[in-house]
Amino acid sequence: MLHSKKRWRVQETDTAKAAELASQLAVSPLVASLLINRDITTADEARNFLYLTDENMHDPYLLKDMDIVVERIQRAIRDEEKIMIYGDYDADGVSSTSVMLTALRTLGAHVDFYIPNRFTEGYGPNEGAFRHIGEQGYTLVITVDTGISGVNEADVAEECGFDLIITDHHEPGPELPKAFAIIHPKLSERYPFKELAGVGVALKIGQALLGEISPALVELAAIGTVADLVPLQDENRYIVQKGLHYLRHTNRPGMKALLNVCGVNQKEITEETIGFAIGPRINAIGRLDQADPAVHLLMTADQEEAESLAEEIDQCNQERRTIVKEITDQAIEMVKTQFPPEENAVLVLAKEGWNPGVIGIVASRLVNEFYRPTIVLGIDEEGKIAKGSARSIEGFDLFANLSKCRDILPHFGGHPMAAGMTLELENVPLLREKMNKFGHELLSEEDFIPAVNIDVNASLNEITTESIEELNKLAPFGISNPKPKVLIKDVPISSMRKIGADKTHLKVVVGDSDCSLDGVGFGLGYLHDRISPLAHVSLVGELTINEWNNRRKPQIMLEDASVEEWQLFDVRGVRKVSTFLADYITRDMLLVAFNENTVQKEEFASYIDQVRLINSAETIKELQGYEGDIVLLDVPPSLATLKTLMSGCKPARVYMLFLTEEDHFLNTVPTRDHFKWYYGFLFKKGPFDLKRYKQDLALHKGWTKETIDFMSQVFFELEFATIENGVISLVQHTPKRDLIESVTYKTKQEQLKVEKELIYRSYGELKELFEHFRKSSVINEEEIS
Repeated sequence: MLHSKKRWRVQETDTAKAAELASQLAVSPLVASLLINRDITTADEARNFLYLTDENMHDPYLLKDMDIVVERIQRAIRDEEKIMIYGDYDADGVSSTSVMLTALRTLGAHVDFYIPNRFTEGYGPNEGAFRHIGEQGYTLVITVDTGISGVNEADVAEECGFDLIITDHHEPGPELPKAFAIIHPKLSERYPFKELAGVGVALKIGQALLGEISPALVELAAIGTVADLVPLQDENRYIVQKGLHYLRHTNRPGMKALLNVCGVNQKEITEETIGFAIGPRINAIGRLDQADPAVHLLMTADQEEAESLAEEIDQCNQERRTIVKEITDQAIEMVKTQFPPEENAVLVLAKEGWNPGVIGIVASRLVNEFYRPTIVLGIDEEGKIAKGSARSIEGFDLFANLSKCRDILPHFGGHPMAAGMTLELENVPLLREKMNKFGHELLSEEDFIPAVNIDVNASLNEITTESIEELNKLAPFGISNPKPKVLIKDVPISSMRKIGADKTHLKVVVGDSDCSLDGVGFGLGYLHDRISPLAHVSLVGELTINEWNNRRKPQIMLEDASVEEWQLFDVRGVRKVSTFLADYITRDMLLVAFNENTVQKEEFASYIDQVRLINSAETIKELQGYEGDIVLLDVPPSLATLKTLMSGCKPARVYMLFLTEEDHFLNTVPTRDHFKWYYGFLFKKGPFDLKRYKQDLALHKGWTKETIDFMSQVFFELEFATIENGVISLVQHTPKRDLIESVTYKTKQEQLKVEKELIYRSYGELKELFEHFRKSSVINEEEIS
């Protein structure tokens, strides 16, 4: 047995509906099932989802205040007013700024941009920046991806004498800023889609101003839409799908240079390119320094400048990775020593010196590590203010719960799954106390086990390169349209091995010669020691096509695995027991020994608290009902002992080590003819001095000295002979007795039988034997006494 690391939530599919939809669309049942599980149930809905057109973009004038915003911008352009775009320092804010700059410059506007410094100014509009902008003669300021919480700053704008247009997508607070206009999907009742990213809102203004959906804007909008993790539905799906197409053909020098430092082929850009290469690099510059170079990179027309900026941003990203690792290591140690997860429903960590620009990433890493809502705070040098970021898990709305702490959070904002905040250092313990109270009230023990939503239970014969190519028509994948997770249930293992320089990854082939599937699991190398060769395994992962040497094969990228049946592992004959112990043994495993000498071995000294000596029926009874993992260190004295052990407990995994002191099976075993000849020899020779002549007799007969000692002991136990001072003498006129009446002979025969059954049988035969023992009733104690 192998328990999965996550909770598997498999969606049930209406097979009849899937078959009907597959026929109507001429797609595979696998793809039809995935569409239905995304609530796309009719052919028209499916075509609208799969084949996007400009009609998928809504009328921008459905957004509240759009008409007065367009009129005000057009007036500013006409009157040659100075316009300032006020952005944010993340990838959404940078791309939003670039979209607005591109749109306004296309119309001939006198426009500049301003992005606040994360460290000296913090998130969002600030009074100092607004007063400076006013002093510079700007008469119109347009925020992008920020501003909805800038109540005080809107008042400052009015005082400074410029009009403020706020465009944002973050959650509106209870009080809205008194701006000239606010463009926000969630404040527009008539607008049909509420989940645009900040850059999506900027794109809608560009669409209204230009009277068209400009490819130059859409390619930029795709970056922020993916990077900001908004639902890839409705307009967001259009933006990313079309934007990826335009990015594959872009002539922007900055984008080409950035792709070059990422090592990405421009023609192969996907949403994952943005999510794991472009987005993190754009974010990195604003996390560690001023974000302006990222905007200049996207906007420049100069190739040399583009290459220089791309290199600068890439170096910054490498530095960011180093800092993130250092802080993450410190934070994990802090959790383990000060805030153990079993006592903390929400983790709230703070430390001086933690870079506030990267702690959002650290919070995400901690959520992955401990699966708890997590707030990570950096304390400023004076030790009075804590600034930080939060990331959540399913079932815990960060924004809603932080809203209950407004009395100690003078500045915060975000979404249900992510947030940023600033508070007085003295209030950090109170924040921890409050958030833990909310966490314990809202979250159950099950909520703290990560869940994976599985779209479809697929059979091996459904998984082909053709069906995977069809599946990719559902792309781009992201929030609310995740890359499909597939369950492949109870399939045999064809081969399995650890891969990678440090052997931490797994390569597996499941199925048989008629139908098989390759699988790769990064970081899952440990499963190799937890899955036996004859097990039927269930796998969860994402389907891909592996292309190698002009061959294309289906492949599953593994995320989790389970085995429903108990498992037997054959580790007989390992060369170094200490290596086996280090590689396989965990602290929850039971090490079973049948021989006291085994318990005393040096190799097991470090595991002595896990070793259980089985030398009587009573000690076996103590394990009745045990369902954990068992390692059989040595060979039991009899098969009956093993049978009693295995029928009384039901271990999930059994590892057969079966160490022996001596190899009874391979040693010379005297036959009845051996005993007959030896008896005749003693009858003729009379008393025989074993000490003096045993070696000569052994050489003469080709026996071992141990064979002579063994037969002598059997004769002694059967009272056929006496042994005094090493001299053996026959006893005259003894009654006939069978050899099996000798304890030594009987023990030897039992040991031979046990070795033959347990050491020299094939793995498959032993699996059958153990299976038989597990199904047996507990046998009589006399059989093992």
